[in-house]
Amino acid sequence: QVQLVDSGGGEVQNGGSLRLSCVASRSIFDIKSIGWYRQPPDHGRELVAAIRKDDSTYYPDAVKGRFSISRDTAKNTVSLQMDSLKPEDTAIYFCYASGWPTDGDIYWGQGVQVTVSS
Repeated sequence: QVQLVDSGGGEVQNGGSLRLSCVASRSIFDIKSIGWYRQPPDHGRELVAAIRKDDSTYYPDAVKGRFSISRDTAKNTVSLQMDSLKPEDTAIYFCYASGWPTDGDIYWGQGVQVTVSS
């Protein structure tokens, strides 16, 4: 079992920045993939950033160049730096961790609201 606690959401203006953090209840060193999904109003959940066990990262085109994910294994923390935010980035952002102890396991944070005003 892994408990995840998200923090750092809020409201910013178009072009602003926010930094999200996710603290895990156990070591994230051997967790296969950890990162962030988001769910805009009236839409499904979409992956916005992931970092794997080998420190490789993934970003969809919609956020590439604006979002940056990092992890601190000493603090069991994953962070998402979001720059040049746009109104379409408005969503609830959920931290996730998957692939531990088996490939099928996935855990979620409680979610934080990010609102970007125009």
